[in-house]
Parts: sequence; C-alpha cells; structure tokens
Amino acid sequence: MNDEPVGVAYRIEDLAHHSGATVRTIRAYQDRGLLPRPERRGRANVYADAHLARLRQIADLLDRGYTLASIKELLEAWDAGRGLGGILGLVAEVDGPWTEEEAVRMSRAELDERFGGSPDDAAVAVAVELGVLERVPGDGEVYLVPSPQELAVAAELYAAGVPLSAISGHLRELRDKVEHIASRFLEFTTEHVFARCLGEHPPSDAEATEAASLVRRLRPLTRQTVDAELARAMRLFANRYLRDQLGTRQPHGLTDGTRSVELPVATTRAVEALVGAGQVAAFVTAAAEREVQARTLDHLASNHNNHNIVDETP
Repeated sequence: MNDEPVGVAYRIEDLAHHSGATVRTIRAYQDRGLLPRPERRGRANVYADAHLARLRQIADLLDRGYTLASIKELLEAWDAGRGLGGILGLVAEVDGPWTEEEAVRMSRAELDERFGGSPDDAAVAVAVELGVLERVPGDGEVYLVPSPQELAVAAELYAAGVPLSAISGHLRELRDKVEHIASRFLEFTTEHVFARCLGEHPPSDAEATEAASLVRRLRPLTRQTVDAELARAMRLFANRYLRDQLGTRQPHGLTDGTRSVELPVATTRAVEALVGAGQVAAFVTAAAEREVQARTLDHLASNHNNHNIVDETP
C-alpha cells in the first residue's frame, strides 16, 4: 500500500466518519501494523483514499470471522503483490449458501396456527434460541424462518402427536451429531484435498482461487453423502425395528408362522463368514430343521429298540 496520500485528504475524524470506525480503532490498527501511518503535513496528519479502502477491507474480513492477526497476514500478502482477489473469492464461496432453501417471513399468528392454534411463548423462545426462528428488528409479531423445511418437519411431528419439548430436544441432539459430521468432513477434505493449496500461511491468489473452485465442487457432495447414508441407515433400522415388533408382539390376525429369535453375535458372524450375510436366516432355518429331524429319528429309533428289548424279556 502506498503511504503517499492520493486524491481526497482526510483528517482522522473524517476518516472515522467515512469508514464507520472510531478514532481509537484507527489508531489501534496503526499500532498493530494493519493500517499505514498517515502523511505528516505541517502539524496535521493526513489520510488518503487508500486508508479508507484498507479500513473497509478490515471491516469486511472481521465480519467474515477473521481475527486481526490473520487479517494482518492477508494484508501483508496484498501489500507484497500477491493479491486478495482469490482469497476474498474463497471467503465468499465458503460464506455462500449451502442450501437452495430461501428464508421466509411468518407472522406470529401464522406460527400459532401451524402449531395447534394456541400461543406458546416458551416454545417460540426455544425456537429463537435454536435459530429455527429469528426475530425481525422493529416487528415483534413477525419472524424470519431460515429453513422452511425444518419448520415444516416440526409442524408435521407436532400434528402427529410429538410434544414441542420433545421436538426441540431431538433437534439439539441431532444438531450435535450433524455438527460432528460436518467437522469430520472438513478435517477429511482439508487433509486430503485442500492441503495442497491451503497451508499455514495465507495462500497465493492462484491457490485461493483453486480452493474456491474445490469448495464449489465439494459443496453438494456433503448433502449427497449424508442423504445417501441416512437413507441406508433408516432402511436398515426401520426394517429391523419392524421385524422385532412383529416377532415379539404379533398383531391381531397375523399368522405368518414366523418368530424372532436372538442369536449370539459370534454365531451370527460365523454363519455370515460361511454363507454370506444374506443367507444367515436360511442357513439357521435349515440347520435347525436338520437337527430337529435327526432328533426325531433318534427318538423313533430309541423307542423301537426299547420296545424290542421289552418283548424279548423272558
């Protein structure tokens, strides 16, 4: 950044007014090396348009979650001629929407109607705490709904008889698990994908541009992977749950002749290794039938022999 003022010259108070920063903040940025010193003209310090642009860059990066230390590294890279275009493009890509959903506004009356028609201030407060609803400044009767789908699911569960307290508790539990999945996916992709273009130091403009492209490509994969695995798990556990229910509590009129039997894990794994996971039930059935037949034959033979012994007794 050129220290020579170009264009409009500002006093520090004017710079604060145009940038939105306080005079104290501007001086703190100067002390930390984030903002170059002003030019001295006589007894006055003079700032230029470049200082105003730098302050706006700092404010933008702070809004995006960067620390002052990381901002300093980024700006030093910019001053060294490496450019910030790619980095800001990467930031914009990461900050962009990760869903195609669009937030909607909903009045308090509409919310009450969707959840039984009776006002429930406590439930609304919990929904705001969880971010399911967001208050609209200046209008206490209107709420922003970031995810209409999530709210629709809650409404359907409530209509099916699930209490709102149970729904919010389930959401907290689900959110913890989903955040863990997101964190692990980020660690995984950072190690195997982003390591080549994102190191310990600020990336070059080209490296940041490459990383932004990778984010664009990988963004839909997160949802696709979770959707596929959730569908697989739901099918597995729902079928297992249904079989357990039908095996232990036969509904009235159901006479399919089946019963659920628990097998030791070691036995199940041994059978799977022998015939494959898909043939466990058939193998166990055949083995059981063969054992029953063998015992039946032994029993018949034993009775026959005993009968002959009795007949031959003098």
